[in-house]
Amino acid sequence: MTFGLRWDIFCRVIDNHGDMGVCWRLARQLARQGHAVRLWVDDASALAWMAPQGCPGVDVHPWTEPLALQGLAPGDVLVEAFGCEIPPAFVELSMRWRAADHRHPAWINLEYLSAERYVERTHGLPSPVMHGPAHGVSKRFFYPGFTPRTGGLLREPDLLQQQAQFDRAAWLAGHGIRWPAEARLVSLFCYEPAALPRLLQLLASEAQPVHLLVTAGRAAAAVRACAVPAAGLQVHYLPYLTQDDYDHLLWACDLNFVRGEDSLVRALWAGQPFVWHLYPQDDDAHHSKLSAFLDWLDAPASLRAFHATWNGLDTHPLQAPELPAWGRCATQARALLLDQRDLLSQLQALVNHLRG
Repeated sequence: MTFGLRWDIFCRVIDNHGDMGVCWRLARQLARQGHAVRLWVDDASALAWMAPQGCPGVDVHPWTEPLALQGLAPGDVLVEAFGCEIPPAFVELSMRWRAADHRHPAWINLEYLSAERYVERTHGLPSPVMHGPAHGVSKRFFYPGFTPRTGGLLREPDLLQQQAQFDRAAWLAGHGIRWPAEARLVSLFCYEPAALPRLLQLLASEAQPVHLLVTAGRAAAAVRACAVPAAGLQVHYLPYLTQDDYDHLLWACDLNFVRGEDSLVRALWAGQPFVWHLYPQDDDAHHSKLSAFLDWLDAPASLRAFHATWNGLDTHPLQAPELPAWGRCATQARALLLDQRDLLSQLQALVNHLRG
């Protein structure tokens, strides 16, 4: 069985909200299943606001060179997240430690989330190590995804119960946000999209008042750099939110703008209309990634057009959100995903298989 194992998860931070967010959610869920987790990360500063209380069963270790390995017993499972490579010294220690019982650790290469077709083809495939202390050992590719032939998405067992018990008014009041009943609430978590000024104009011109809840960091800086309309739009600048509070923000709003990987998954579980801002890549690889996702989502034409402009694929003027159609699309996608196995249960099943 996989319960009570020791896991070593390695993460190098590129976009701390995404890389760190996914790894922390995974570590926390593993610990709540009775596992012991060490999270090795080169920059854990985001955890100060993302998870200020920590989590019993999860120990955060600095990923420095060299690693502090004295007296360390390597884990039963090694996870290298998002293409990072576990330091050779740790691999060597792990191989020597496990040689005594003739059982290598289960070694997982946790990849980025995508709806592109290669994900189904490569999920679960072995990747033999050709040199170094782990020569002859195979890693396993584990791809999160949106279909039954992928590794699925992280989802807490009691997620729907939490959402059903959520008190929107109380949560908003706790953050100093009061709004008339007829107002629309919109959350904004983004990079620096060129279309942001146009979005602010659109929201200000809505027939009903709009309250824009802006997340701290790059989104807040981007909005502050714009000429915010003086009327029709109430802007609230939020503090950095814990992961749980970010979920609450998504549940509270009528439209969510999300970015990166972790917040996309949380927006899907929220079941509200959303717009995704992908991490921009120099080779424009995010363009095909967006197209594949919108195909899987069966997004209506208006949502596709909005995503294209929001992500800089074209310079067309944004059109007003069509929330009824976008909302139906979001709820249908969530229902589809709820019928599939979640990431953690699939990951544990793979580890169980690899350990025999």
